[in-house]
Amino acid sequence: MRVYCRWRLLFPLLAAAAMAVPAAAQQSGQPASPAASPPAKPAAGAKSAAAAKPAAAKPAAAATPKPPGIGGAEPKLLGQYGEWGAYAASPGGKKVCFAIAKPTSSSTVPPSRPRNPTYMFISTRPADKVSNEVSIVIGYPFKPSSDASADVGSSNFALYTQQDGAWIKNASEETQLIDAMKAGQTAVIKGVSVKGTQSSDTYSLKGLTQALDRTGQECK
Repeated sequence: MRVYCRWRLLFPLLAAAAMAVPAAAQQSGQPASPAASPPAKPAAGAKSAAAAKPAAAKPAAAATPKPPGIGGAEPKLLGQYGEWGAYAASPGGKKVCFAIAKPTSSSTVPPSRPRNPTYMFISTRPADKVSNEVSIVIGYPFKPSSDASADVGSSNFALYTQQDGAWIKNASEETQLIDAMKAGQTAVIKGVSVKGTQSSDTYSLKGLTQALDRTGQECK
């Protein structure tokens, strides 16, 4: 059974960390080195049904806030693969591995609405028996009780939302989502903000399989 309670406070801190990404990194589309492991789905009790790009540039070194529990642990870059990067950290001696990417394109309706940076994480936490959990930091607070969606090719997956985070709504579909992403070209994440703004973020899936292979090796 997955354990999520200790990760609930990651959302606002990740949003703050995202705002610290240097302009050059934002323009290149390459995520800066995360200050913490990605967010995990909140504990059951809310409405639960069931977060780098391997290229030539190195992740930007930026002083960013750290979430509770990570202490002095810093994420270590394992490798850069296409649009995705593989990282590992050991907060409290418990290893966490994750792949991370930023959208290659984004749009909002109405247009040009301000948002914090957006990320997709696919994380593995062996101590919690969690493998390849997909999570999104969307860059704004979601509309309460609203679902987001992930479109990969002809497949559509509902996402549960809380604050600025989103996860697969039906846990039994998570493996299907990962398989679809490995075989696909893009993933499109759609959601609605608390102010009614509709967003659409397109993620390239180039390099995802290699990044997940690397995190799988590191966090067996």
